[in-house]
Amino acid sequence: MAQRCPVPAEQQPINEYQDVRESWFYSWGSRDLTGYLKPVVILWLVGWLVAGPMAAASFAPAKHPIPFALSAAMGALVLPMLALMQLYVGWAHVGGRLKEDKVPYEESGWYDGQVWIKPEDVLNRDRLIVDYQVQPVLQRIRKTIGTIAALLSLGLITWQLI
Repeated sequence: MAQRCPVPAEQQPINEYQDVRESWFYSWGSRDLTGYLKPVVILWLVGWLVAGPMAAASFAPAKHPIPFALSAAMGALVLPMLALMQLYVGWAHVGGRLKEDKVPYEESGWYDGQVWIKPEDVLNRDRLIVDYQVQPVLQRIRKTIGTIAALLSLGLITWQLI
């Protein structure tokens, strides 16, 4: 006989996963490669709106084009980096909730916390979702953050050479 899940629907890990996968912001991580990279590039370009004038105040673009471009490009990476870190935290949280064999939940408020132990079939389903749906997204985000970190390092090395 199947055990009824006492966890409120909005606190069930499978529903949290569905919410993340379908949300405006977090769904970005599970899109195809173009759909995933487009927001990164857009955020980088938007970052230029702040970083560009700040870099221009320090390095006149006409007199010092390389330091200007380098500092503005590196500064513009802050916005996509922050977004990617938030994306990672959200997906990692849901993955952690899916992977756990116990689900802490609250029936009506913070004062009545309970713990539900997942049945084996639910635990297996949730762990398969982690392995085949959540982990690839987290790996992609880690690679992107690593690439941005490498670009920042390359920028700093170039900065030292000019």
